[in-house]
Formats: sequence, structure tokens, C-alpha cells
Amino acid sequence: MANRIRELRKQTGLNQNALAERIGTTSQQVSHLETGRRRLTQAWMERLAAGLDCEPAALFGSADELPPTRPLPPGNPTMRTASIERRTKETQIRVAVNIDGAGEFTVKTGIGFLDHMLEQLSRHSLINLDIEAKGDLHIDYHHTTEDTGIVIGKAVKKALGDLSGITRYGSALIPMDETLSRVSLDISGRPYLIWRVDFSRPKLGEMDTELFKEWFQAFSQAAEITLHVDNLYGQNNHHIVESCYKGLARALRQAVQIDSRKTDAVPSTKGVLSGSL
Repeated sequence: MANRIRELRKQTGLNQNALAERIGTTSQQVSHLETGRRRLTQAWMERLAAGLDCEPAALFGSADELPPTRPLPPGNPTMRTASIERRTKETQIRVAVNIDGAGEFTVKTGIGFLDHMLEQLSRHSLINLDIEAKGDLHIDYHHTTEDTGIVIGKAVKKALGDLSGITRYGSALIPMDETLSRVSLDISGRPYLIWRVDFSRPKLGEMDTELFKEWFQAFSQAAEITLHVDNLYGQNNHHIVESCYKGLARALRQAVQIDSRKTDAVPSTKGVLSGSL
């Protein structure tokens, strides 16, 4: 459905930042509303109309194009997507995510075991992941593993925008044969990692087991997520780490879901999620 938000904003002499200040949101959110990436509910229409000094109906070409006065159902969200590319002397990484995907993935990092874990992350979170990484694997796997976590985290953060409507919290208990792991998270804007996971072997295949903490640390910092990962018990190292990635996936799946009762509200008493409670 086409809208006239951008046209009206320019007629009023406002840039995206100025309009965002008027209606109490971010310029990224304004961009999403203009392009249709964020659905235009009645609440958004009223805020935009006030900011643009017009009637809500003026946001559309004709009265026939007005959206329903109630938010669209959770099964019909505008896709939350983002792409990030990061190039350094050590790695070149490109990531595209679709938060509202179907768990489809294309993963090529050059590290077989890491690919396997990221495929689990996508499948069980239902976040589509398209990842291509090239790194200095002739040295070791550290830079590629850590930097992949950074870029995926940044892409998730970008796709979630100003976090309006999200459930915010998620938690999962994941059994895998003899292993049980717990992952809890808060999309809080305050990055923090608690990692209570021990391995009995230094490597899984060719990958150092100490690198899994580096990946989770990089992801939580870049995504600005508080993340607690606990392996409660287990013996098989493959099962232990895989249950951690699957736990992250299921917890993320909960936390990024739109709460149909508060689709346009940031889930914080402060009204923002960025270094605040």
C-alpha cells in the first residue's frame, strides 16, 4: 500500500531526523514507515499526522487506501530485514537477515563446524540468514569466528530497528541426549554475556572449543543483548555446543516476536531500549 509520508515530509521542509524528533521515534523508524517496512497502524497514523500537521487520511492517496484502524495481525508483519558488510585486513564478511523469515539459510564461512552451528541458529529461530565470510584461516579460526558473530549481531540489531513491539525477553531449555543447556536473553540495549559452559576437549574437528565463547561474546556485544548461556550438564562436547546455539535460536525466536497488544510500544518504562532498564 503506497503512502505519502515522504512527500508530505518534504513539503513540510523536514528531514527524517526532524520528523523523528517531532513524533518521538528514530530516523530509521521514519524510513521504515516511508518505505513500508514498518506497517502503518492507526497509532502510527495519528503520530505522523500530528508531526506533519495534517489529517491521517492525507497520508494516503485516497480514503479507499486507508489501512484498518486496528494493527494487522501478528501473522502479517512487515518484514524486518537488514544487510551488513564488514571488511578488515583479517576478514571480509557479508550478512543478510530476515527476522520474520522461515529459517532459511545460506552459510559459507570456510569453517565447517561453525557453518553447522549457524545453520541451527537460523532453522530454530526462523530468522533467515545469508552469510558469506572469507578470513585468514591459514592463521587460525579466531578472527573469522569472532567477526562473524559481530556482523550477525549488527545485522540483527539493525533489522530490529527501534525495538517497538518486540516481546524483548526469551528463554529456552534445550535437551540433546545426555546434555541440557539453558539460554536466557534480554534485547535490552545493554550487551552482557554470562557464559557457564565447559568443554572436555580442546577441539571439535578443526575448531578450537574456546572460540565458541568468543562467538557468543561478539554476537551479544554487537546485537546489544544481555545473554546468559548455561550448560547445566552434559558429556559430549558436540551436544553441549549445539544445544547452546539451539537455545540461543529458540530464545531469540521468542524475544523478537511482536506482542500484538503493544505493537508500537517499546517494551521499557523509559520508552527506549538503549543502555536503560
